[in-house]
Amino acid sequence: MSRVGKNPVPIPAGVTVDVAGQMVKAKGKKGELSMRVADEIAVAKEGNVVTVKMREDTKRSRVLWGTSRALVRNLIQGAHEGYTVNLEIEGVGYRAAADAKALKLQLGFSHEVLYPIPVGIAIKTPKPTEIEISGADRQRVGQVAAEIRGMRPPEPYKGKGIKYAGEHILRKEGKKK
Repeated sequence: MSRVGKNPVPIPAGVTVDVAGQMVKAKGKKGELSMRVADEIAVAKEGNVVTVKMREDTKRSRVLWGTSRALVRNLIQGAHEGYTVNLEIEGVGYRAAADAKALKLQLGFSHEVLYPIPVGIAIKTPKPTEIEISGADRQRVGQVAAEIRGMRPPEPYKGKGIKYAGEHILRKEGKKK
């Protein structure tokens, strides 16, 4: 029995959830999100909670049960509060600046790197060495953060590059004479 899947998902005040067949829609102050649940899983709204159950006991449905419950929870929380990922830039001359349409990064290359900001994602730079990515869809926020980090991942000798806030970089010792 799934320890995650058996727990109901509470619906916070200010969020409306509609379940129609395999489609789950959540609407809140951060936006409107929807997703399709796998056919092996049954989703039902009962009062102010959403329950996720298996239609039949097969290996595939057992695998999808906890995952589907987590995705429904992420959908509801994203519509209510949204998600935020913070990145830190480390290195001499490395900096970022965000405007309405693009994120401008100077990462030690001979040119400036422009990253177009996708629809539904907000990027802010409180300091030139910090990037704050926020949005309602958890998957898209994480994907954008991974793409930006991938432009200059942290290197193990000096730690220069873009890293997640709070990420610990394993450092290596340099050459010895």
